[in-house]
Amino acid sequence: MSTYHLAQLNIARMLAPLDSPAMADFVAQLDAINALADAAPGFVWRLQTEDGDATAVRPYEDDRLIVNMSVWASPEALHAYTYRGGHVEVLRRRREWFARVADATVVLWWIPVGHRPTVQEGVARLETLRERGPTAEAFTFRTLFAPPDASDSSREPLTDACPAT
Repeated sequence: MSTYHLAQLNIARMLAPLDSPAMADFVAQLDAINALADAAPGFVWRLQTEDGDATAVRPYEDDRLIVNMSVWASPEALHAYTYRGGHVEVLRRRREWFARVADATVVLWWIPVGHRPTVQEGVARLETLRERGPTAEAFTFRTLFAPPDASDSSREPLTDACPAT
């Protein structure tokens, strides 16, 4: 059993302010989607404010950029939550609420079990991914790396961990 969990940060640029009618359907689904995550196999933790979500957390100067950050037991657990079940329905509709962004918007990295990443840590990992591409320090589902304590301890990407998305 690994002594590492998988952290993820994703960002999205809203097409309109969060309290606008254009974002109302997205906002209306937040509680249900967060509850699905909380109950998902392999879920460990997610960033949230007292409101129960992370929409008020704005680490960027652009007030329309929102973040989501969570920790999972494995890439497989995060992949299953993201691309199977109720979350995928919201994911399919993302263009209704969010602009396309040319740079990477999702980053994955390994953290020691029990560590809770900060938003600044996640933003730094995303910048690392954008600057250097996938590395063992910042990667994606398409280019996964094994946790630091893996028996092969390779710093080369894994090939069969999760289907490409």
